[in-house]
Amino acid sequence: MTGPNGVGKSSLLRTLAGLVPPAEGHVRLEGGTEELTAFEHCHYFGHQDAVKPALSVIENLTFWQAFSQSVTPDGFTTGRMAPADALDGLGIGHTARLPAAYLSAGQKRRLSLARLLVTPRPIWLMDEPTSALDADSEKRLIALMNGHLLSGGLIVTATHTPLTLNKAQKLHLEPARDHPAEVPA
Repeated sequence: MTGPNGVGKSSLLRTLAGLVPPAEGHVRLEGGTEELTAFEHCHYFGHQDAVKPALSVIENLTFWQAFSQSVTPDGFTTGRMAPADALDGLGIGHTARLPAAYLSAGQKRRLSLARLLVTPRPIWLMDEPTSALDADSEKRLIALMNGHLLSGGLIVTATHTPLTLNKAQKLHLEPARDHPAEVPA
């Protein structure tokens, strides 16, 4: 999903994630695991990296794996990855024992992305997923996203960067047009 700053892309993602209540109506998911809400099928990957600076990189992932539940409804084939394998896959395995506070912005972003791999969920809600990533890390992210789609997952992302995703549908949000005030006759 694209659109100018302030049009509501992040707000829409936060609503889909259950972080912000909808102004009206409700969020419903067809399919999935019946005993879970629509929100529990989602990973929200926002602007904040959700990294605990005092923990090591591997401790951060181990925490998220223990804290978050994996969700594997019918048709979703991605399995849970070990934290060390997720770090290696994102090119930051060498940082596993470092305190997360020592990571660069791009490394913190990749650590945050690794959460998607250690506790798989079928729906990824991603807000500017390429921010702070170098060209090689962007390629890894695109491969990761396409792998998620091929395994039966769904991705809703807000971005200003063109993403080469398989089976992508584009939504461009526009600001609401102001209606001219009615002039009394």
